[in-house]
Amino acid sequence: MTQQWTSADMPDQRGRLAVVTGANTGLGFETAKALAARGATVVLAVRDVDRGKQAATRIAAAVPGADLAVQRLDLASLDSVRAAAAELRAAHPRIDLLINNAGVMDTPKQTTRDGFELQFGVDHLGHFALTGLLLDHLLPVPDSRVVTVSSLRHRGRARINFADLQWERSYRRLAAYGQAKLANLMFTYELQRRLASTGTTVALAAHPGTAQTELMRYLPGGQHPITTAIAGLITQSAAMGALPTLRAATDPTARGGQYYGPGGFGELRGHPVVVRSSRRSHDTAAQRRLWSISEELTGVAFPV
Repeated sequence: MTQQWTSADMPDQRGRLAVVTGANTGLGFETAKALAARGATVVLAVRDVDRGKQAATRIAAAVPGADLAVQRLDLASLDSVRAAAAELRAAHPRIDLLINNAGVMDTPKQTTRDGFELQFGVDHLGHFALTGLLLDHLLPVPDSRVVTVSSLRHRGRARINFADLQWERSYRRLAAYGQAKLANLMFTYELQRRLASTGTTVALAAHPGTAQTELMRYLPGGQHPITTAIAGLITQSAAMGALPTLRAATDPTARGGQYYGPGGFGELRGHPVVVRSSRRSHDTAAQRRLWSISEELTGVAFPV
């Protein structure tokens, strides 16, 4: 595999429809723009419709003739997820790409409208529900893909705290984020196992390395000038951070169950390659347990 894959290597995406969550800013914006530049019809699924429309205007200015739509989606509300899925299903008879990109990181303790810990609820459960509700619009489509964005932070001491999934006994924001991003990978691997016999749809994951996005705002000292200066030395642009997602979504050689990330030192920066995830992420018993709990919490059953 080339070590220098860029968006210029993406195949023509004309005739394909992509739904990108969190597409109004950062990685999602760059992902949506790159897909539109290759001819895809792109739905920007966003919490704030006004900001989504502003993002669509910026993309259209950079990509004349871009085929764009904006869909309201609040991943912190299962009612909103269900409404968005129903509207997407009504508007689009087929979906080629579902990019589960949106997320929150290292937030103070908060809960979603359904009472889930915010990071687990938005980053994992919201996307779990959305995928399940849209999947039957992907299954008939050859080479359709579900790409879920994880993080380097799924490694280390991150684990699924089955005894206290919602962090009701104690809350550590970094550990909660690690759990959510580990859940993204475990969801991807279990989904791929269930999709393997379909012959049409695959599930992949990606991570951006250390990309400069709005997610940085909750990091301790994240707005301090010194922190910003240091971050500039080890981070890469959002456009570079989006490349692993774009490669997972469009590279003809990509295979279900693969995980893409930057190929540079420590996977912090660089062009996208297939990378390895943690040993815990491959625990099949934990994957299945998490899947069962996620179905129960969201009330969403998958058609596979």
